Amino acid sequence: MTSPISQSLRDKINTIELPDGRTLDYIRLGADRGFPLLCHHGTPGSAFVYDKWDEPAKAAGLSVIAYSRPGYGLSSRHPGRTVADAVTDTHHLLDSLGVDRFITAGWSGGGPHAIACAALMPNRCKAAASLAGVAPYGAAGLDFMAGMGEENIAEFSAALAGEETLRPALKEAFEDMRKVTGPDLAEAFGSLIPPVDAAAFTPEVADTLAASIRWGLHISMDGWIDDDLAFCQDWGFDLNAVKVPVSIWQGDLDKMVPAAHGPWLHKHIPGATYIGEPDHGHISLVTEVLPKVLERLKQDIA
Repeated sequence: MTSPISQSLRDKINTIELPDGRTLDYIRLGADRGFPLLCHHGTPGSAFVYDKWDEPAKAAGLSVIAYSRPGYGLSSRHPGRTVADAVTDTHHLLDSLGVDRFITAGWSGGGPHAIACAALMPNRCKAAASLAGVAPYGAAGLDFMAGMGEENIAEFSAALAGEETLRPALKEAFEDMRKVTGPDLAEAFGSLIPPVDAAAFTPEVADTLAASIRWGLHISMDGWIDDDLAFCQDWGFDLNAVKVPVSIWQGDLDKMVPAAHGPWLHKHIPGATYIGEPDHGHISLVTEVLPKVLERLKQDIA
C-alpha cells in the first residue's frame, strides 16, 4: 500500500507500548532542551498537524511532543474512551520520555484533551491553551450546534444516535478524507470553511493538514468515531477541578467550532483567560496567532 505521507514525515514517527499493550505514536519538534509542550490534535487528525510548529517552537524555546490519539495513525484503538482517558496515555508517554513538568495545547477536538490534562494533572501540567476547542455537549447555557457548518451538524447528530449510526454516516467522508490532498482540502471541508479559512489554506498549511488527516485515517476511522462519541458524553472530569492557568482562544467566524464555545469554556473554567480573535475562523486562528499562543503559555509559567 502506498504510504499516506512522505518518507521524510514517516521518519519522524516514534512509538511506545502502553502498559495495557496498546501502541501510541508521537513526534518531537522544536527546541531540543526547551520546556516541554504537549500537543493534542483535532478531529480527525494525527500528530503531524503540528509539524509546522517546529520553527515557532524553537523561537519560543519550547520542545514539542505531539501524539496521535487512540485509533489514529499507529495508535491502537481504545474503544469507549472518554476525554479524561487521554490523561492516562499522557502520563505514560511523558514518563517514557523522562518528562516531568509540561504545558499543553489542543486545537479543535484536541482542546478538551488539553483541558483534561490541566484538570487532572495539576502537579505536572503547569498551563494549558485551548485553540478553537469544542465545549461539552448538552452543557447548560450553550447551543452546541448553533453556527456550525451543515457537515458538522450532521456528524454530531449521528454521533448522538450512537456508533451504529455514526459509522455508516461517516463512511463517505472517511473514504474522501483518507486520501485528501492539500489542494482538495477546502472543498472537502465544504460549508465548514468560511472565506477567511479558505484564504489561510496556503499550500504549506493545506499540505500539512491533509497529511495529518491521511496519516490519522490510513488504517481506520476508529479514532474519528471515538472522538465524536467522547465529545457527546460526559468528559469524565469536572471543569471546576482546573487550578492552573488556561487560555481560551476563539475566532468569531469559526464554522467548525462556533464562536459561542470559547466564551462558554471561559465562563466555566476557574481563572481562565479568554482571547477572542475577531475576523478569524478555525484555520486562520492557528496560522495567524500561533506565536502569541506560545508566548502566552510561557507567560503562564513564568
